[in-house]
Amino acid sequence: MASQDTKERVAQKHRTRNALLISARELLSQGQQPTVPQVADHAGISRATAYRYFSTPEVLAQEALLDAIALQFEHLTASLSTSEDPVRRAEDVVSAVLTMVLRNEALFRTYLGFATAGGAEGRSSRGGRRVRWLSAALEPLAGDLPKEGFDRLIHALSLLSGIETVVVLKDICGLEPDAMDRTVRWIARSLVRASMEELSPL
Repeated sequence: MASQDTKERVAQKHRTRNALLISARELLSQGQQPTVPQVADHAGISRATAYRYFSTPEVLAQEALLDAIALQFEHLTASLSTSEDPVRRAEDVVSAVLTMVLRNEALFRTYLGFATAGGAEGRSSRGGRRVRWLSAALEPLAGDLPKEGFDRLIHALSLLSGIETVVVLKDICGLEPDAMDRTVRWIARSLVRASMEELSPL
């Protein structure tokens, strides 16, 4: 019985936390910078309870945005390429991420602004999903490339897999989505081929 009570308390805490995060995301999506009391009121949860989960609005906003971004990356699983060609697989993955980021551009830009303003504290494993997916996409090369070379390739491709890419290609270069997609595919193709050429004997 005690074990069941413990499980129920844990489940209730999880539901309360999720409700607060959902409430915060809704307010953020409306262009607000909500306080903890505002989020609590919007969620129908007592303010005292909300403060037990999130001590400051900055922490609450960070978690809400990271949670939303993590969910978007989770939805990409079905989009991962199954091609046996590592070049095509790398292209398809960075293209899928670009499409997802553009579809949720406001969310990603909000988090980027929050992060660059110093609001994002620490590092989250949720932010490393792009690295894991790229590693999976290029798994056939993992056994052939030296570890240092494989890691360098993954890190380089990671630059093509987030809001940073949109900021450069859209804001700075003025590209439209189709041109952005062609560009990230070309860069991914070039990087993978260059890494593979390093394996070829002179």
